[in-house]
Amino acid sequence: MFKKILIANRGEIACRVAQTARRLGVMTVAVYSDADARAQHVRACDEAVHIGGNAAKDSYLQWQRILDAAQATGAQAIHPGYGFLSENEDFARACAAAGLVFIGPPPEAIAAMGSKAAAKSLMERAGVPLVPGYHGANNEPAFLQGEAERIGFPVLIKASAGGGGRGMRRVDRAEDFAAALASCQREAKASFGDDHVLVERYVTRPRHVEIQVFGDTQGNCVYLFERDCSVQRRHQKVLEEAPAPGMSAARRAEMGAAAVAAAKAVGYVGAGTVEFIAEPTADGDLRFYFMEMNTRLQVEHPVTEAITGHDLVEWQLRVACGEPLPAGQDELKIHGHAIEARICAENPDGGFLPATGSLDVMRWPAHVSFQRNADAERFHDPAAVRVDAGVREGDAISPYYDSMIAKLIVWGADRAQALARLDAALRDTHIVGLSTNVAFLRRVVNGRAFSTADLDTALIERERDALFNTGALPLEQAAAGVAAHTLAAEAALEGADPWSRRDGWRIFGGARRRIELQVGKARHIAFLERLHDGALRLTVGEQGWRFTAKSLGEGRHDVLLGEQRLTLTVYAQGEKVAVFGAAGTLELQEIDPIAHAGEGAAEGGRLTAPMPGKVIAFLAAAGDVVTSGQPLAVMEAMKMEHTLAAPRDGTVAELLYAVGDQVPEGAELLKLAAQE
Repeated sequence: MFKKILIANRGEIACRVAQTARRLGVMTVAVYSDADARAQHVRACDEAVHIGGNAAKDSYLQWQRILDAAQATGAQAIHPGYGFLSENEDFARACAAAGLVFIGPPPEAIAAMGSKAAAKSLMERAGVPLVPGYHGANNEPAFLQGEAERIGFPVLIKASAGGGGRGMRRVDRAEDFAAALASCQREAKASFGDDHVLVERYVTRPRHVEIQVFGDTQGNCVYLFERDCSVQRRHQKVLEEAPAPGMSAARRAEMGAAAVAAAKAVGYVGAGTVEFIAEPTADGDLRFYFMEMNTRLQVEHPVTEAITGHDLVEWQLRVACGEPLPAGQDELKIHGHAIEARICAENPDGGFLPATGSLDVMRWPAHVSFQRNADAERFHDPAAVRVDAGVREGDAISPYYDSMIAKLIVWGADRAQALARLDAALRDTHIVGLSTNVAFLRRVVNGRAFSTADLDTALIERERDALFNTGALPLEQAAAGVAAHTLAAEAALEGADPWSRRDGWRIFGGARRRIELQVGKARHIAFLERLHDGALRLTVGEQGWRFTAKSLGEGRHDVLLGEQRLTLTVYAQGEKVAVFGAAGTLELQEIDPIAHAGEGAAEGGRLTAPMPGKVIAFLAAAGDVVTSGQPLAVMEAMKMEHTLAAPRDGTVAELLYAVGDQVPEGAELLKLAAQE
């Protein structure tokens, strides 16, 4: 086994590798950018080396600095994690030239599978079914437009060197193809340094099913079953589960054999994933088409670990040392069902716009495991909940990297139990300080489609009415939480002196206090009234309820609101309040009217940057007349492009930034004058 390895990555995967390495007695070296100087992965490793500026191109993609750090610290091997340099054949070759072991497949395998177009040609020769499309070298826009029309709309444009949903566009109409192609190629060039794309038929109601494969240097190769990753937004995975619901044993074996054949065709070593598009057949099974191979460990590998009982990072280290695979195909079995939820800093109701800011509160469910226990008895653990996180409470999510905060993984004896555990775990996950998708994930998990395994990659769009702008904690429950929290805070200040009482008691009867709440742009008035008999009554709008509250400590309150018994958890920072309950979450403000006296209304109708990022393109010039909703600018932030639309009708008076400029959140991008 290695004595020391360098982890050429950041975030939760770097922490994950460090945990496994420590268990095996292997020392680790972290690398970090300016933005990550105090990051969790730096603390998780035994040593750390600074390698550059905030942006990935100035740090985590600077492979010579990484090689220098490995040699300076005496590391024998480099673990690339996923993303960044993990599928870069030139980096893998550079590691070998420097006398370092690259913990991943041979450069030749990366090259063979790194190009989606080349990989499809290889699979076609191997007899693996392919989706109809064009996978050749000609990338002239007019030629690709013709190929798209030959294939038939809708089509999918995909970056040949892409992954993670970047450089990918669905196009439904011929007239939209040119703009989508340009955007796709621009994003692919920025993300992967390669703007080559392929075009293929968009399969109606496809499922995304992938097979985990593993090879060693002795020529052995196995598959560790499948994962269903169909629940996606913007072609990026949201929920992943193993095994795939509804897959027959015969189809599982067929897909597994195809995946192993694909890996062996390129002499594959290490962890890899062969991805398929699947669609239902008349007999209820799945027909599959090869999509691509990811020549690295995947973000969703924990669900495979959960159902097999094997640590895939440990397998990577052992195979990279020249050891044979820890288990043969006949020794691998499926135990139960596992689901992973990607918890991201983003606003689902705002088009999944990434969010930045501080993790002021980050509380996980009780009995959670923060590193994997490889003991097979864990399958009988009634609290089989795991969190893989690369951040801690108080850390910040910056605009320089992707928006994922953590992965929440649950295991159950069957899918129903796993679903119940995931819902409970999400309910007890409390993050305050920036927008997250936790409440949205709960809605998906409890929605009809996911709960009944009616899966396809358009699930989120199909269920839009049930998933977006809905499911928040009812206002009266949030108001009850605010009132309970206020009473508990005041009670803590009371002394033995009866004149110090702050509960509204009056010698001649009741008293009433006004609570002003703001949710979004809407103001709501609540009243907390102490009645003549000493009881409390909470009124919101025209409705009122008898109210009692008991503090349970740490922001938790046992509340009786009319006939409802509620456990509410409240986090307050100044006027900002977040209330969590079984029915959902609501973030609001408790307004101090005196503090806001004299404030004017905010200026409206301005096109501003919704988050820090880079201006990629302006879609209108000074003097152009535009209408509300018309695309005006494109920004890049957190590895994705975001199109910004005109907030109202008007005339573009002036562009305030140039293409390529970095802009802060809230910056006005252009002047929009009223039409004359």
